[in-house]
Amino acid sequence: MLRFLLILAMLAALPAAAKDKPANELFGAAQLPAQLPPEPIGFYSRGCMAGGVALPPDGAHWQAMRLSRNRQWGLPILVDFLQNLARDAAAQDGWPGLLVGDMAQPRGGPMLSGHASHQTGLDADIWLTPMPNRRLSAREREDISAVPVVEPGPHEVHDEIWTPAHGRLIRRAALDGRVERIFVAPGIKKKLCETAGSDRGWLKKVRPYYGHNYHFHVRLSCPPGAPCRAQDPPPAGDGCGDNLDYWFSAEPYKPAPKPAKPAPPVTLADLPKACRTVLEADAQPGTRTMQDAFAASRGAAAPPAAADPISDLIGRQP
Repeated sequence: MLRFLLILAMLAALPAAAKDKPANELFGAAQLPAQLPPEPIGFYSRGCMAGGVALPPDGAHWQAMRLSRNRQWGLPILVDFLQNLARDAAAQDGWPGLLVGDMAQPRGGPMLSGHASHQTGLDADIWLTPMPNRRLSAREREDISAVPVVEPGPHEVHDEIWTPAHGRLIRRAALDGRVERIFVAPGIKKKLCETAGSDRGWLKKVRPYYGHNYHFHVRLSCPPGAPCRAQDPPPAGDGCGDNLDYWFSAEPYKPAPKPAKPAPPVTLADLPKACRTVLEADAQPGTRTMQDAFAASRGAAAPPAAADPISDLIGRQP
């Protein structure tokens, strides 16, 4: 209790300049997770994560990609989901393994680039490119591009790339009771609608959205009792037919009206108050960045301890 009160007092004393600093700079600078009980805080696109854990860079049926981003962090429930999906899809669906893209930053929160969501440790991007039958090098994980199965927009899938195993993988992910939504390109949703057969209940979770032509985005539900906000349930029905027609019209792709002025950046004050505690918390002992963990798994010498740039950014005293 005393430590908690000290943290609150320290946060209240933050200089105004630090309080106004964009939140993506603060959370983007955190290289290691907070030593706090695991919790998703806030909303998927306006929150943070306490007690994050890393998906190991390699497993029997997965490999983490783009390690330099240090974004393969999530709540334990997300890491467990990915490991189970990788194992079961390899054993039962003919999918050799997952290439896992962005999950969350070590403490979640807004990112400097790439995502509006992925802030609470409940989101993960899974490439639609199957894992190769060898371990990729660190350089390959940075340079290899995922293979799109549709062109950007609502185009039909490339039949020379799409396979029934793609559909089985997405179906398996959707059948997990922890999954709230899966985002795919409209053309992928259309292909799934055409090939699902009579077993269609899982299609409700698979939602068409912009991009997602080379990966699918899995979002887990906000756990009961956690300090996070759930998304509204998907609409009734399987999301096929008339509901999908909208994405094959011109309407979704009209240029958005230009705002009178750019929206101000999200600051720490715009996030749940608990996110300040997440930033101020000590790093979990024994944790490493994704690049350091990969190097250690290959027998490289242990790197020096990661710097703690958060202190400089928010004015924490040593």
